[in-house]
Amino acid sequence: LAGRRVLITAGPTREPLDAVRVITNPSTGKMGYALAAAAARRGALVTLVTGPTALATPPGAARIEVVTAQQMWHEVESRWEDQDVIVFAAAVSDFRPAEASPHKIKKGEAAATVALEPTVDIAAQVGAACRSRARGQRPVLIGFAAESQNLEAYARAKLEAKGFALIVANEIGRPGTGFGADTSHVLLLARDGAAEPLGLVAKTALAEVILDRAVQALATPTH
Repeated sequence: LAGRRVLITAGPTREPLDAVRVITNPSTGKMGYALAAAAARRGALVTLVTGPTALATPPGAARIEVVTAQQMWHEVESRWEDQDVIVFAAAVSDFRPAEASPHKIKKGEAAATVALEPTVDIAAQVGAACRSRARGQRPVLIGFAAESQNLEAYARAKLEAKGFALIVANEIGRPGTGFGADTSHVLLLARDGAAEPLGLVAKTALAEVILDRAVQALATPTH
């Protein structure tokens, strides 16, 4: 990956309800940061667009901090065209409050329900834009799917819908899986139909496997 440009999203996003409350998820960013560290060790020019985490910046990675899904999209949108590989490892919030108060909502003043609206689908936006490019001139797109059931079917549908070359399907609900864990139970699915079960694997080791597949995809530009 020496000299290759690699963009990685990581961590959660936070969508404000008011001045102190947010909609978010328990993502720690471990997977994305492991990927950034491994890619930098391989000589890549790494841009890490990260939601709020407690993790240190991997050596050699350029860190860009964001909070909301819209902010993450702004940073990705302005950079994706120059990348060789893009890995969508962030746990981006799917919804945000339709209205956010600039002040803290007092408990006695809170509504019984909160109206939500979808956030921007960053991976889908990039995938759609890539379709207008000739094969071999598109970045390698790699995504993730965390599923508790119908793992392969759901992940395969996501791969096709968003134009990924590879999707990392993580079966959550097992011991040692899920947000904050150091391991994942993984099935790798490729655009050509290949399925590679890895079982329970450390995220640091998984990062190396994912980057190996990215290198293969760059050498065979069918993405």
